[in-house]
Amino acid sequence: MARIAGVDLPKNKKVVFALPYIFGIGPTLAKKICAEANLDPEKRTDDLNEDEVRRIREIIDAKYKVEGDVRREASMNIKRLIDLGAYRGSRHKKGLPVRGQRTHTNARTRKGPRKAIIRKAAAPSA
Repeated sequence: MARIAGVDLPKNKKVVFALPYIFGIGPTLAKKICAEANLDPEKRTDDLNEDEVRRIREIIDAKYKVEGDVRREASMNIKRLIDLGAYRGSRHKKGLPVRGQRTHTNARTRKGPRKAIIRKAAAPSA
């Protein structure tokens, strides 16, 4: 099993489809990496030898930000918006949609499950 950037690539998948399991690498970047490493994109991860895994690892380490670096950068960008007091930062802080979507209906992904409104029971009349 190939381990690159702290991620175990899935067995018996083509390299071009296995590389996007690494956070920060998408389909297009996976094809570029295969081309730079002189790898057949159709080759399965099980069939990779140590030299090919080393070439992929070196290319990723030298040229691309992946995993923790990308996650850290994204969280720092959000933190910067919050610290600036930007409108987008306040939306992140409140857990609401950031890019202008409506919230009257929908937006359940950001807002979470519905919260029931509990009304006070009517006082018993004597």
